[in-house]
Amino acid sequence: MAAASMSAVAALGHFTAARQQACPAPLRPSFTGTSLTTCSHPAQRLYRCKQNRRARHATTVYATAAPWADTPAARLVLEDGSVWHGTAFGHTGTSVGEVVFNTSLTGYQEILTDPSYKGQFVVFTYPHIGNVGINPEDMESGEVHLGGVIVRDLSIKVSNYRSNISLDEYLKKQKVMGIAGVDTRAITRRLRVDGCLNGVICTDASISDDKLVEMTKSWTIVGKDLIKEVTCSEPYEWKDSTEQEWEFAPAAMGPANGARKLKVVAYDYGIKRNILRRLTSFGCEVTVVPADYPADKVLAMNPDGVFFSNGPGDPSAVPYAVDIAKQILGKKPVFGICMGHQVLGQAFGGTTFKLPFGHHGGNHPLRHTPTGRIEISAQNHNFAVDPASLPKEVEISLINLNDGTCAGMVHPGLRAMTVQSHPEASPGPHDSDVAFEQFIEYMKEEAAVAA
Repeated sequence: MAAASMSAVAALGHFTAARQQACPAPLRPSFTGTSLTTCSHPAQRLYRCKQNRRARHATTVYATAAPWADTPAARLVLEDGSVWHGTAFGHTGTSVGEVVFNTSLTGYQEILTDPSYKGQFVVFTYPHIGNVGINPEDMESGEVHLGGVIVRDLSIKVSNYRSNISLDEYLKKQKVMGIAGVDTRAITRRLRVDGCLNGVICTDASISDDKLVEMTKSWTIVGKDLIKEVTCSEPYEWKDSTEQEWEFAPAAMGPANGARKLKVVAYDYGIKRNILRRLTSFGCEVTVVPADYPADKVLAMNPDGVFFSNGPGDPSAVPYAVDIAKQILGKKPVFGICMGHQVLGQAFGGTTFKLPFGHHGGNHPLRHTPTGRIEISAQNHNFAVDPASLPKEVEISLINLNDGTCAGMVHPGLRAMTVQSHPEASPGPHDSDVAFEQFIEYMKEEAAVAA
């Protein structure tokens, strides 16, 4: 046994030395030659494999150029002066935004079309992006809202029966820039240590790195009202529910036969379509209104409840939304998600603050404080409500277990509830979908009292 081990070590040593003289290999070569199973010893198999590869590479001729051969170069320049070289996909040019990372393993299409990412570049920590292409059913809005896409490996092959266009082609049509071939792991670690950094994606080689760094330092998302850039212009009715093949909640079957549907007015701060689908699936008739729609007009509709949606930017930069929420609180049951959570937090009397690198992904653990229940949630936000600033009547209903931040609030006296996460997921887990059921119960209780 010992002699065999020493022989294997010697053979492996010879193999390692031989590597230094080998010709460079093309990317992802396929194996040809003698089957490794015909070699009896592990070291012999390794050596035989190397011999076959070297012999093959000396005569390999490719009929066409590599798919990435004509891809233009691109740079990601961060405000700390670091420069990351890669290849461009999607649109070309120069674009600036706040760089954040998202840890979701699936759902890049939903992330691209989530209006909450307005003004941001997303670094996907999952390394392989684009393999399932783009399909018309999974859009969370009518367009891409984020400013740039940063990936380790852009799939050159699309393989999904629902896809009708590649990610590269889709971003070209949407005029959104992407950069591939960069070390997304290193960028993510930098953001975790230093916090969110502004960045520029650029395909113009004539612009110096120093000039691009200046661009990053002259731009900020803090204090920006981005809601007005993504909200609807006129009220509209929403009818679609979650498609039956995707439905997962037994309670989301609409009202019982003959029961009245609950009327909900939803303020659009950049609302995701799946939120509207979930409200409709739980038996609501939904009217969507612009972010600055007057409170008296909403109350004149006599809804059973009012919903405040997700959205991008700094919640302290939208005082008009906070004023509207104050006028509605106590008059109707209310529910806020993400930006809506932060707007209602200010309407309660609290304040918000910016997180170091935000919460973006589908694996954030929450604790429901009344019951101790643990939920794994989808999140996308860079700001949070300061619990110390809230009046005593407001209860903290959910706590983020990663950093202890406020992830949900309840004001029993005003029949108001909020969640910082995205209970509609898309993408993400369904643990927090129960929040929609709680909102339905609030409205039913209010209707029973009114009757």
